[in-house]
Amino acid sequence: MIKIQANTYSLEEIRNDFPVLNRRVRDDKKLVYLDNAATTQKPNQVIDAITDYYQNHNSNIHRAVHALAEESTEAFEVTRDKIAKFLNIQNREEIVFVKGTTEAINLVAYSWGRDNVQKGDIVVTTEYEHHSNIVPWQLLTQETGAELKYIDIDDNGELILEQLDEYLATGKVKLVAISHVSNVLGTITDIHNVIKKCKNVGAKVLVDGAQAVPHMKVDVSSLGCDFYAFSAHKMLGPTGVGVLWARKELLENMRPFQGGGDMIREVHKHETTWNDLPYKFEAGTPNVADVICFAAAIDYLTKIGMDNVRSHETELTKYALEKMSKVKGLTIYGPKDPQKASGVISFNFNDVHPHDVATIIDKNGVAIRSGHHCAQVLMEKLNVAATNRASFYIYTTKEEVDTLIDSLEQVAEVFKL
Repeated sequence: MIKIQANTYSLEEIRNDFPVLNRRVRDDKKLVYLDNAATTQKPNQVIDAITDYYQNHNSNIHRAVHALAEESTEAFEVTRDKIAKFLNIQNREEIVFVKGTTEAINLVAYSWGRDNVQKGDIVVTTEYEHHSNIVPWQLLTQETGAELKYIDIDDNGELILEQLDEYLATGKVKLVAISHVSNVLGTITDIHNVIKKCKNVGAKVLVDGAQAVPHMKVDVSSLGCDFYAFSAHKMLGPTGVGVLWARKELLENMRPFQGGGDMIREVHKHETTWNDLPYKFEAGTPNVADVICFAAAIDYLTKIGMDNVRSHETELTKYALEKMSKVKGLTIYGPKDPQKASGVISFNFNDVHPHDVATIIDKNGVAIRSGHHCAQVLMEKLNVAATNRASFYIYTTKEEVDTLIDSLEQVAEVFKL
């Protein structure tokens, strides 16, 4: 049972809001969707919001006085306000809509990095980052002559923060770009400690929150970081929408990322002036429909309560880890303490390719992810080419975990492990 405000709702009631969970796949097997770290399913409330927008309100936003434009503009900006409340952001001008976490990080690397990172400076990231939080910094440091350094992980999949201390002690670190939660290991970074260390020496901090905001309560104001990024589709919302939060004083001094559309104030033959924040960074026609419909996803999670989301996933992770530890030939990567991880479990069978594992259990209707998960630096650390990854969310049940375990035991039998 998940408590929602003063009431208690069964998982069945929550699952009834997600039509795709009724799907039958692979010879009429019941779908067991455990690929939530890649993207989450959408409740009827979000699907209906998209339909309603296109049926009744479709219009471009800003700079028009007709009824549809006013309605769409208001709804678009309401989403910005709901994000501010959801993450305890004090200034709505600091919320920039982007395509996703990847674009948000690239925006910072381009618009802030190229004016603030120079030869001899250091940018720090970690071994368990998504490529989106590595490649932009590789490009930046290669262009500027700065150095890119990594914080290693230990055998439990946790960061060795003493290495961060060593980097900061050089006085050369301009930025630390770090995941709040690992998308492969599920490790929850000691983010408050990291930010405190950086603030003590004046280094800026960018947090990739793509795997955190959907799964736990995040208070941006209390974190003290400088940039925070996340995506809508990983928290019940539509694809193609993300958010960059950045401190106003930083945004004001950053060059535009793209030119055209609503990011301008005036354009003349040889000069242009920029719009106010946040529109300075929202060039072109935005993804109006999906930004508006993202509000329905925020409403849904707000109703449930993020502490309840976290509690449900922690319980599921504990249950799954206990069951998986008994499967023959199975290696689990990352923290074994569910309090130190989100609802993500990466694993491999000895001498069995992850794609073979995923293919076999897919025949039972179980959807997991196999591959390097856009984290090849981490794969190199683990000395594997790929892993399997099961990831949970608010609609995942223990019965579905049991189906996963039964399927994994079938794999062990097939390969005589």
